[in-house]
Amino acid sequence: MGRRRGVMSDRLKEEIAKELGFYDTVQQEGWGGIKSRDAGNMVKRAVEMAQEQMTKDRS
Repeated sequence: MGRRRGVMSDRLKEEIAKELGFYDTVQQEGWGGIKSRDAGNMVKRAVEMAQEQMTKDRS
C-alpha cells in the first residue's frame, strides 16, 4: 500500500508546527520525527483554522 499524499501545504504545516512549538524537531529530524500527539494536534489546529475561515466566508 502506498503512502497518501498530504492535503495540507508544506507552508501551512510549517506554520502550525511553529505555532505549536515543535518546528525545531521537524527541521532536525523531518516530519517523521514528530510525536503522534503533535501530529494529532497539528490536524486539530488545521481543522480549527478551516472552520474559522468558513465562518469568515459566511459573514
